[in-house]
Amino acid sequence: MSITIAVGAQGGDEGKGKIVDYLAKDYDLIVRYQGGDNAAHTVSVHHNPFILHLIPSGIFRNNTSVLLGTGMVVNPDALQAEINSLRSFGISLNNLYLSEKCHILMPYHILLDKMADQSNKIIDTTHRGIGPAYMDKAAREGLRFEDLKYPDLLREKIKILLPRVNALFAHYGASPCRFENIYASCLQWRKWVLPLLVEPVSFLHRFLNTGKNVLFEGQLGILRDVDLGTYPYVTSSSPTAAYACAVSGLSIKQVNDIIGVARAYPILAGHGPFPTEMDEETSCILRGTGEKPDDEYGGTTGRKRRIGWLDLPALKYSAQINGYTQLALCKLDKLDTFSEIKVCTHYTLNGQIIDFMPDAFLLKSVVPQYITLPGWKVSTRNIRCIRELPSNAKNYLHIIEKTVNVPITMVGVGPDRDEIAV
Repeated sequence: MSITIAVGAQGGDEGKGKIVDYLAKDYDLIVRYQGGDNAAHTVSVHHNPFILHLIPSGIFRNNTSVLLGTGMVVNPDALQAEINSLRSFGISLNNLYLSEKCHILMPYHILLDKMADQSNKIIDTTHRGIGPAYMDKAAREGLRFEDLKYPDLLREKIKILLPRVNALFAHYGASPCRFENIYASCLQWRKWVLPLLVEPVSFLHRFLNTGKNVLFEGQLGILRDVDLGTYPYVTSSSPTAAYACAVSGLSIKQVNDIIGVARAYPILAGHGPFPTEMDEETSCILRGTGEKPDDEYGGTTGRKRRIGWLDLPALKYSAQINGYTQLALCKLDKLDTFSEIKVCTHYTLNGQIIDFMPDAFLLKSVVPQYITLPGWKVSTRNIRCIRELPSNAKNYLHIIEKTVNVPITMVGVGPDRDEIAV
């Protein structure tokens, strides 16, 4: 039995989909443990990129089961569209399961998200309804997929929550939601969702009790954590390794490995402080045009990603929180053409070196302190063993390992699932 948690070690889009897909061949169950369809995991199979918003990245391994876990908020329409898309490519969904304790992201959550974002431009959400869905969960007025099993109970729950929902709609000057429309949608979902539902705690422990290997897959990255990230420029759940245990009915003592998935250069989608952000001219070299699967455009929104130099203070902060046993560093190959590469080793604030991660307000004012390393100027795309990397590339990895005090065991050297040096 082995339990591993894969965590985004920066601000998201680190390559978790690629790493989880790569590891999934050795695991019996992959569990997505938080988030919704507000971000995407890209898996490139034989140079054919698949973008997954909800379904765990192990779905492409025939002998691996996948579970949409309790900590998620799931839009049934988005899930059905994703299922249909995968089936059209001949991907089997026979091993797909959904926690009955998972919260339903309703159509009114999406509308509320859009209306709130129009009146408050600070966060710059994806308009997928994630925040309002987690609000209802915290307010104990959300609907869970288990409610679809009991139509009469479901009817009563909708009647109870609808006045509050419509009060919010009235606040934004919108027409109220109709009970009949909401209930009809739930009955439609019920027809195809019920066969996917499992009681998640007993389901997980059946795997563990029979010696199976389980891999937990997070969404977004630690800097987007609702408590420990750059608040308020955060998501509405926790991408931390500890949260995987908290929402899965799993003891933290059972976890064997925690893999931090990082990029050789970080990115940021949307608003928020980004101390090591590159100038636009340098960013364009890495961003590409959007034609290639590893170009720097959001898998959900399609918007340009902000790109920065490696930020070691942020990565060290991430390791402190999650307790990584190993790091997977993706997109090293994108730096192959650089003659020089900058690395932020620490921050100064008001002229003083700081040894902590400041809040978002102060993070906007820190001055990143860089060292400049020589590039390697050769392609790493065909390398499959870390020790065969160019010496300057290995030095780049060594500086990361020494600062973060975590070994790098996997290095992404291309977008495809097999382009990994180990």
